[in-house]
Amino acid sequence: MFKAVKKETISENNQSIKSSLDFDFEYLEKKLNKDHLDIRLILDQVKKFQVAVPTWGVGTGGTRFARFPGIGEPQNIYDKIEDCAVINDLIGFTNKVSPHFPWDNVDDFSELKEFADGYGIGFDVVNSNTFQDPADGKETFKYGSLTNSSSLVRDKAIEVNTKSIENGKALGSKGLTVWIGDGGNFPGQMSFSKSLERYIDSMKKIYAYLPEDWTVLLEHKPYEPAFYSTVISDWGTSYICAKELGDQAMCLVDLGHHLPNTNIEMIVSRLIDVNKLGGFHFNDSKFGDDDLDAGSINPYELFLIFNELTAASQNNKIKNIAYMIDQSHNVTDPIESLILSANEIVNSYAKSLLVNYSLLDKAQDNNDAIKSMQILKTAFNTDVSPIVAMARYENGNSIDPISTYRTLDYKKKKSLTRKNKSGSSSGIV
Repeated sequence: MFKAVKKETISENNQSIKSSLDFDFEYLEKKLNKDHLDIRLILDQVKKFQVAVPTWGVGTGGTRFARFPGIGEPQNIYDKIEDCAVINDLIGFTNKVSPHFPWDNVDDFSELKEFADGYGIGFDVVNSNTFQDPADGKETFKYGSLTNSSSLVRDKAIEVNTKSIENGKALGSKGLTVWIGDGGNFPGQMSFSKSLERYIDSMKKIYAYLPEDWTVLLEHKPYEPAFYSTVISDWGTSYICAKELGDQAMCLVDLGHHLPNTNIEMIVSRLIDVNKLGGFHFNDSKFGDDDLDAGSINPYELFLIFNELTAASQNNKIKNIAYMIDQSHNVTDPIESLILSANEIVNSYAKSLLVNYSLLDKAQDNNDAIKSMQILKTAFNTDVSPIVAMARYENGNSIDPISTYRTLDYKKKKSLTRKNKSGSSSGIV
């Protein structure tokens, strides 16, 4: 197996700070012991946590006005796998990637899988793209894809999804995420009723194409690119459609795909209760679908989401949740952002493992709002970074991944062989 980052490099960087980590870990262990929490049990759970990295996330994103690519930008899916392997070698929580088709199309998917296997990288849920026009046809998705008034356009959009399933099967994936940008910018532009009927009809054809051991994840979004109406605008519409399709259809929660001040953690709880929570796209936002680094704006919300997930997991109410990152990095090195994001996600998970749910249930049953909030705030305010760092260390990864990464001069070296095709240009991704 290849290593994108040499073990010797990681080991050398770990050696200089291991004693400091041991001190912090032992201090936290004594602190948690007072609350009858076994730090080793928590550590073992954290060591097993995995979140998929998006292949599109290792490239520089942009705004509607301009995109400013950095040096050493990945030029194809093989370059993206290399970058994802760097991230995983450093943190170890990201051994799978989530590809996007047709962005990541290749001539030989078996060759791509062999290449990724060589780096110890697998493939998580695949994503289909019908929010841009297909390159191999006259059809346009300008006025919708799966909900378009033209059956020819709908058929083309269905084909994009079935091809994505075929690609995913060749890569060893077990799921497909479907997000459509279909909607309207003006009142009367489209029929609310007919568009939903067309969506369900189109999705039934895609659903029928699914292998028996696959899941299709339906992703909702209230606005953008359409601003007056979106066909799959909220979790309720997503749930109704998933229920209409069948047991293999689940709902995906993208943290940026909600209106401001939406209680996302409650949505997570509701979808768990109706057995339709299938996956996440982790990111953060200030105003809308900003696709900022996870936990960079509202880390408490991220913790509260994991609080619901851990509580449900302990009650055996969930399984096989697809954890994926979905971000656009405009001003940072995408590798650094994804390292920090993955660690922030794992931090939130680790903090949720500190919550005493028996005490929380009792406080809630007694209508003790202050005690209930204190239980959550105590867990959230606990610095669990020694646990996450120790998990990385014991898994053979870097204690301080950002510092280790910066010693590599990785992007500078890659810029010698990866030449950007153009300079600043418009476009989100």
